[in-house]
Amino acid sequence: MKFLRSILIIPVLMITFSCSDSKPNILIILADDAGYSDFGFMGSDDIKTPNLDKLASDGVTFNNAYVSASVCSPSRAGLLTGMYQQRFGHECNLDSDVNNSFDPNQITIAEALKTNGYSTGLIGKWHLGDKKQNHPLNNGFDYFWGFISGARNYFYNPSEEYRNSVRNVVENNSQTKFEGYLTDVLGYKAVNFIDKNHQSNTPFFLFLSFNAPHTPMQAKKEVLEKFKDNPRKVYASMMWSMDEAIGNVINELKENGQYNNTIIYFLSDNGATSSKSSSSPFPFKGWKGNQYEGGIKTPMIMTWKNKIKPNTQFNGFISSLDIFKTSLEVSNVDKNSMKNADGKNIISSLTNKTIENEDLFWRKDKMATVRSGNYKLIRLNDTSTVLYNIKKNYYEDLDLKNKELYIHDSLFKKLSKWERSLIKPNWIENKNWNIVTEMIYKDLMSNKEIRAFSPKDLN
Repeated sequence: MKFLRSILIIPVLMITFSCSDSKPNILIILADDAGYSDFGFMGSDDIKTPNLDKLASDGVTFNNAYVSASVCSPSRAGLLTGMYQQRFGHECNLDSDVNNSFDPNQITIAEALKTNGYSTGLIGKWHLGDKKQNHPLNNGFDYFWGFISGARNYFYNPSEEYRNSVRNVVENNSQTKFEGYLTDVLGYKAVNFIDKNHQSNTPFFLFLSFNAPHTPMQAKKEVLEKFKDNPRKVYASMMWSMDEAIGNVINELKENGQYNNTIIYFLSDNGATSSKSSSSPFPFKGWKGNQYEGGIKTPMIMTWKNKIKPNTQFNGFISSLDIFKTSLEVSNVDKNSMKNADGKNIISSLTNKTIENEDLFWRKDKMATVRSGNYKLIRLNDTSTVLYNIKKNYYEDLDLKNKELYIHDSLFKKLSKWERSLIKPNWIENKNWNIVTEMIYKDLMSNKEIRAFSPKDLN
């Protein structure tokens, strides 16, 4: 594993616009549980992602990009609304797809873009609830091909498919089947959606939401053979297939002449998992489920051919929440759709010669965090805190709380003020997971060996 890029690069970007430009297509590509450096463009030498590497060379790679949550469902809720999802109670992961769900009163990016003539599609994982009001078609999407739950098998097996199960693949409202490897199929379905809108000359918004490389760890035999000597064979194969699917989508845009007028974002929904998948948070501490850098920092690419200078690095803070406002503003959507957005317009940040890093916040039940400038404060159970200087100590193992008390208190007040703007979570994660998560936090905060990674370790 190599970490080739400097995290201190200061970029110079040149972005140009024309009043005659047509509405840009918007494409969000989301990986699921991918490790921070598990991409060629992020410095990996054992995980191969040639298509994403090329995409990165065509645009900007963000060195300080964060998601709004360290687990799948709230991260998606924030991404789609541009709001801190805690503001509408979507703070924790869905404990059950039946009992908990996304607030349908929130305006999604799909709903907002539809008001300006966009065709909207979701291909892949939803994980925002299975009630009728939570369905993608009732939250701004014209077309849905994928599954409602947080995970499913990558190969279709009729004996394992259950009618009306949230793990089943559906097209719009109807259960359907697929042949082959699901990651490949998601790429093909995305290509079909793009081609259909090209034929009708309709601007589109597509949310291509892969479940790769989330568990279960399943890959194609021929790809496994390609990576047979890789110590992370299955994971590397899953990442390769996702990259191939993304390459097919990019090629379709280029062949149709749509690439130059399509804004493409790529990121992961949260950090690497702690064990099963072989994903890696390198070079950071922490992983999925906690608010250390390894759990909330994401590799992120943005391309817009001839608008964003290619092969560029950006060091300012970027949040997944920023995708909402950026996409709506460049698409000239009514500003009323953005009135509750917490994110900013990324384009404005890229063109601003002075990099201003706003405060970023996280909270999941008993754990809360604020990053302000070079400093980051993590709090557990309202009282236990640690303070890090991320610029000097990105691994977060040197607690400065007692040495820099003024900064500690300042960040503690900022975090408390932000929390006063939130509502209580509509649900919390199950009891055993909360016990484990709290144990993990205590061990990470005190730099001790982790005692438990999942409820199974409590026995």
